[in-house]
Amino acid sequence: MKNLPLAGLRVLEFTQMVMGPCCGLILADLGAEVIKIEPTPRGDRTRHLSGLAAGFFAAFNRNKKSIAVDMKSQEGLALVKKLVEGSDIVIENFRPGRMDSLGLSYKTLSDINDKLVFCSLKGFLPGPYDKRSALDEVVQMMGGLAYMTGLPGKPMRAGASVNDIMGAMFGVIAIQAAIREREKTGKGQEVQASLFENNVFLMAQAMLAEAITGEASEPWSVKERPWPVYDLFDMPEGTQLFVGIIGDGQWVDFCNEFGRQEWLSDPRLQSNNDRSAERSWLLPEVRTMLTAIPLDQLIERLETIGLPFAPVRRPGELLEDPHLLASGGLIELTLPNGVDARTPALPITFGGRRLNPTTGLPSVGGHTREVLTECGIDASEINSLIARGIVAEKAGERSVENGAQRKAQSA
Repeated sequence: MKNLPLAGLRVLEFTQMVMGPCCGLILADLGAEVIKIEPTPRGDRTRHLSGLAAGFFAAFNRNKKSIAVDMKSQEGLALVKKLVEGSDIVIENFRPGRMDSLGLSYKTLSDINDKLVFCSLKGFLPGPYDKRSALDEVVQMMGGLAYMTGLPGKPMRAGASVNDIMGAMFGVIAIQAAIREREKTGKGQEVQASLFENNVFLMAQAMLAEAITGEASEPWSVKERPWPVYDLFDMPEGTQLFVGIIGDGQWVDFCNEFGRQEWLSDPRLQSNNDRSAERSWLLPEVRTMLTAIPLDQLIERLETIGLPFAPVRRPGELLEDPHLLASGGLIELTLPNGVDARTPALPITFGGRRLNPTTGLPSVGGHTREVLTECGIDASEINSLIARGIVAEKAGERSVENGAQRKAQSA
């Protein structure tokens, strides 16, 4: 798509793992030019992870440019500072104090470019904890999410990097607010987002429920449901199906659709609270009734009357989800090993369309020459910098293209 909202903004990204790269990904998909500053010679260490972490780099680094620089050298540091002169935004998620030790603190960079918006993505916002190292799992444990997710006495990490990703989103929100402020003041500023405070934000409902009721929170695994039906059903086909009935209108539609009109006049079932109080006998009857219906027929009937329902799926099954495939919700991507894959697009529409970036994953230093040339450095000097190991490039290698783009070019 042309004329994306952040087109014309240049971002320098000093990040690794999930939170920082995800922040850069969102900015890039919204149209900003995101230049990923990677260490020589191997680049972002998430390029080389395996197992459960094997998808980190591919998931959060599309649509970016890569320049590989030895920032421990004075010449490399000078090059980075030269890039800052023409940039609008810096994002970083290194450990506390790392950017200062590299000579790239907000104060140093704002002296070079006072219009710069500098976004730090950390474990904790300023306070007694701000020097601690953090991971998504750390803040889930201390922030109540693991308690609410697991069994009693067995806290459990949520099955996704929820704080990393949502923290990245808050980083983007802060950046856009600072850019808007810059339009009025002409000056940039430092903004921050964090894992822990993000997790606490997720806990607002439970925290306020405790304040209002005076009762301690219970994990969702054993929490008494506030609705008569809000449960998983084991279907004969081997699939688990979640079904929820959360309002009076839904209750009426459910009873009429499934032939239980007598429940509509039952004095025990006249309000949501009444029905919830009768779950001990009501839910087993609903379970017997629903599990006797073939799954495809049940789904069709639930969809017809507008009840919330969902089959339980593995992540890999989403790659073939008909809704995502039809709506542009999956982007074709060629991985560094040459395998064609699909990855989720940003979960928004813009102008009524999903955003599908035009470039894929960058190789380490794949844009070093291009970026330095745009900064006014001539070819002979770039060659000298490469020869001396100050910067690196992948000779003859471009970024790994978006799968759809590659197929279009070969057609």
